[in-house]
Amino acid sequence: MISVAEALEHLFALASPMDIEEVPLRQASGRVLAADVIARRTQPPFDASSMDGYAMRLAEVEPDAMFKVVGEAAAGRGFEGRVGPGQCLRIFTGAPVPEGLDRVVIQEDVTRKGDLVTLKRDLDGKANIRPAGCDFKTGDRIAAPRLLGPADVALLASMNIPDVPVHRRPVVAVIATGDELVMPGETPAPDQIIASNSFGLAAQLEAAGAVARLIPIARDTSASLKTALTLASEADLIVTIGGASVGDYDLVAPVAAEMGMQQSFYKVAMRPGKPLMAGRLRGIPMIGLPGNPVSALVCGTIFVVPVVRAMLGLGAGPVPRRMGRLAAPLERNGPREHYMRAELGPEGLRAFEAQDSSLLSILSQSNALLIRPPHDAARATGDEVSYIPI
Repeated sequence: MISVAEALEHLFALASPMDIEEVPLRQASGRVLAADVIARRTQPPFDASSMDGYAMRLAEVEPDAMFKVVGEAAAGRGFEGRVGPGQCLRIFTGAPVPEGLDRVVIQEDVTRKGDLVTLKRDLDGKANIRPAGCDFKTGDRIAAPRLLGPADVALLASMNIPDVPVHRRPVVAVIATGDELVMPGETPAPDQIIASNSFGLAAQLEAAGAVARLIPIARDTSASLKTALTLASEADLIVTIGGASVGDYDLVAPVAAEMGMQQSFYKVAMRPGKPLMAGRLRGIPMIGLPGNPVSALVCGTIFVVPVVRAMLGLGAGPVPRRMGRLAAPLERNGPREHYMRAELGPEGLRAFEAQDSSLLSILSQSNALLIRPPHDAARATGDEVSYIPI
């Protein structure tokens, strides 16, 4: 068995960033920027008023001073005339401030009668002008790689970028295996169960930015598994669920080897998820996950999602860990790294009593994986431990 860190190193060696495609700005949210983007304009492109008020010369601003209003400027409609001494301009938020004017007195600080305004005694001391380029300038860049969110999309739009270079989403073929499985909605025989792992894993993959493709369930025969793996031959990553152990019906490793898979490793010193396998099948990275539902989803979190992120160009690295304090004591851990299903609440982290790798109900109630290092000593309430939010 190898450690979790060693398994990740092997997996990252199998994965490469996807190629680059351009997508319309409207489709860029949630994608990974693949090349630096350069601003095509300055924002704001002119000195702009940040308030509704009156634009004038700072040198003339003093309590009780009087000015004549000679025009008006609004957003999208600037003033093209001249503002002379003792004069001012009615101005609204977002409007260009004419050259020579360097102060906007907010409308609450003046009284107006007709075309005359008089400044009050207690004036707002701010200039209330956004200088040209205070947000960004032509030639400024957004550096790749970057997972683009709504604010990034708005920034790209302001930079006048209509199309965005992003990494292609990896297509991940998900193959559930086993005679015992039927699809949700079907009526299982007395000795069958509903296939749940592939749906949970597909949700994980899509949340991470991949395109999940569910292959029909592979039955416990070499022919069925070969058919499923052939159907996955156009994917960028193949993930099998179940059949990765060494039982009489665990066919993934021998069938994949027969089809030319070069195995990278088999078995990881972790709980849950020891029977994890990885390699390359005809040039395609392949990960074989254990069949127990919790094992599959925990391994999806620890291994598959980081691989997808690497393929998206976000770099090779483990899932970020956080530190928290225990809300209840824990017994000594065994020889494998343990990812305990836990609840993070106001009092800290509390591991669930039931940690069996078949209990999806417990995983569904959990919002954290509490990480126990191999041979970790017994822990007391209040001890600091590492965890992964889920």
